[in-house]
Amino acid sequence: MEAREAAAGALVGSDGEEQTPKKDTAPKKDTPQTKSKMEKIFGFRTEDLTSWQSLVTLLNRPTDPASLGIFRCLFGLLMVIDITQERGLSHLDYKYLDGAPVCRFPLFNFLQPLPLDLMYLVYLVMFFGALGIMLGCFYRLSCLMFISTYWYIFFLDKTAWNNHSYLYGLIGFQLTLMDANRYWSIDGLRRPSIRNAHVPLWNYTVLRTQIFIVYFLAGLKKLDADWVEGYSMSYLAHHWLFDPFKMILPVELVNLLVVHACGLVLDLTAGYLLFFDATRPYAFFFVSYFHCMNSQLFSIGMFSYTMLATSPLFCYTDWPRRFFARFPAFLSAVLPATSPEPQPSTSCVYNKIQSTGTNTQETTPVAKAPKLRFKHKLGAIFTLLYITEQLFLPYSHFITKGYNNWTNGLYGYSWDMMVHSRSHQHVKITYKDGKTGETGFLNPGVFTQSRRWKDHGDMLKQYATCLNEFLPRYNISDPEIYFDIWVSINERFQQRIFDPRVDVVKTDWSPFRPNTWLMPLLIDLSPWRTKFQEIEGSLDNQTEIVFIADFPGLHLENFVSEDLGNTSISVLQGKVNVEIVDEKKNFTLQPGEQIKVPAGAYHKVYTVSEDPSCYMYIYVNTTEAALQENFTKLYELQERVRNGTETEPLPPELQPLIAADDGSEVNATDPIVQLFLKRQRRMKEVKKRREAGALERLERFAVKKYYTIRRGFLMTAIAMRNLAVGRPPLEQLTREVDFANMKEPQAEGNQDERLKDEVGHGEL
Repeated sequence: MEAREAAAGALVGSDGEEQTPKKDTAPKKDTPQTKSKMEKIFGFRTEDLTSWQSLVTLLNRPTDPASLGIFRCLFGLLMVIDITQERGLSHLDYKYLDGAPVCRFPLFNFLQPLPLDLMYLVYLVMFFGALGIMLGCFYRLSCLMFISTYWYIFFLDKTAWNNHSYLYGLIGFQLTLMDANRYWSIDGLRRPSIRNAHVPLWNYTVLRTQIFIVYFLAGLKKLDADWVEGYSMSYLAHHWLFDPFKMILPVELVNLLVVHACGLVLDLTAGYLLFFDATRPYAFFFVSYFHCMNSQLFSIGMFSYTMLATSPLFCYTDWPRRFFARFPAFLSAVLPATSPEPQPSTSCVYNKIQSTGTNTQETTPVAKAPKLRFKHKLGAIFTLLYITEQLFLPYSHFITKGYNNWTNGLYGYSWDMMVHSRSHQHVKITYKDGKTGETGFLNPGVFTQSRRWKDHGDMLKQYATCLNEFLPRYNISDPEIYFDIWVSINERFQQRIFDPRVDVVKTDWSPFRPNTWLMPLLIDLSPWRTKFQEIEGSLDNQTEIVFIADFPGLHLENFVSEDLGNTSISVLQGKVNVEIVDEKKNFTLQPGEQIKVPAGAYHKVYTVSEDPSCYMYIYVNTTEAALQENFTKLYELQERVRNGTETEPLPPELQPLIAADDGSEVNATDPIVQLFLKRQRRMKEVKKRREAGALERLERFAVKKYYTIRRGFLMTAIAMRNLAVGRPPLEQLTREVDFANMKEPQAEGNQDERLKDEVGHGEL
């Protein structure tokens, strides 16, 4: 790949000065330099790896800075956008509201958020750091501003961790040590000595290897049996993006072949295909298509666009010069430089050429061993250590055993993207007063702003400790906290993930020891998933089903809502005892037997067999079914009125069905009619949005982003004013925040509700 850069500094000495060979008295024929097959394919020779000095020389080989400079600009731009969105600048006041009783989940317990106005200052520093990276302005300082604040925010909240947020921090760290401001940067205008100067090859090596690791390890993690068998992301096959595939394949094969098999193959091969010249065009097509689809499938912020921005790093490093050279000459003042020859840089190692021979008539150019400086060796050492660390860390879970649950480690640094999907059926938090013995229940998620704690023992321990601090304010002394959390991972049975008999406040937890109160995942029951599909396929559209597995000696206490009529329990494996609490009756069920449980009442299901029990709830939401039946009748009536086949006059409560045809708002007195008309308006709006043209979609997108970014900057300005001159009277502050919140009235109402939910004042 690097064959073009191999001779970039062949005539430049190790001191950075160009060496001019002496003119021969007699012309002689140039001998073309032949390249080995390895050098043509990989860009370096086998000899470059035979000694430490040759390896350092290779990694510090002078390389065109153009591609690195363009990536720096794109990455900075994407981070500027990301800060206002996924990093949360636009809703920072909801997350870090001063005085709010909120349980937080930092990586290190001593990390705590600053007061709200100072948090806005932290984000402002991060924003200007990203902006400085984009412009290449005071580059090294800008990188430090960005990564110091970014990693602080990242470590402050484990519940927001994901692989792409981790990747942003890694790239920011890498850029801090690189010379990415040598091309198309304000620093280059300020300092001509670095403008368009060579960068060492290791700058590209680290970035390319990082992206290769992201793809390849993601593919290795997808070799998990659940992914290969098509259970990890089966719901994606129903997305409209896969409609073209469903024209030729059934949904089951779209899920297995397109979603899972193609995703596995792409991740395993993308890094290799991007590396080689012959396969790079195909890689660009498939990788771009893959990331564009992901941008529509998932709420992953700038990740898709960041990965698209990394793809050109695998091209020849002078591609921006050739690309921008095609533009008209009058744009050259604002476009990147297209001059073919970068200037020498002390950051690189140049092969020094000396002449040997018996006379001046016959001289032979011979490469002299270059002089290596300490920073050249340091760059090589960093490259090797960093790559080793990145290959080791995703498999380091045997060290951090305390973070291992059903999946290994904290989600976010293992590149196991989308390998596991979870659904939570039942979450119960029980507290017990340590002095009076009184027990009670807490609303799941009270005092929290995230749901990620349900699946991680370390976060559960932090949550229990936080509840232990907050509950005494509500006259609950020395509380004990018990969690009963039921989870299904990759379409398995719903089962407990943690032991509900353990007081999490008093139990021990260590990052280096296994979690003793973690319940094992019932892997042996995984083959039942095929049977699940058969059972679900035999049911009508109104019947719902939940599959449960439980451990011997434990029981499930459940309440059946009055909306769920005709609810029954059917045993698949093991032996259970069903207790109807109000009726004080007990029924023992064997495999194949079932019992109907009353609605509006509690019941308990005890597992009395020696092995785990498996059973299923089968129920019909009778309220919803009746509502759908009424909707169908109203729709048929509305159609008869429209086509003139309805001969009977409509009663007053149904008159709004006619008035609604002109699109105006109508006030219906009947609640069923109200819901029907509201549903129709919503469906019309959805249809209108789906059928909107490209310009209308772009306008809607731009307006949404404008209000998001606008709020973030206005709230930041208010916070900076507060830090500079103090907070104004409450009335003025309220008006300023209302102005920042300027949106549709319903959006403002939603924000109030969101704040109430996140803070969780009265959830006890």
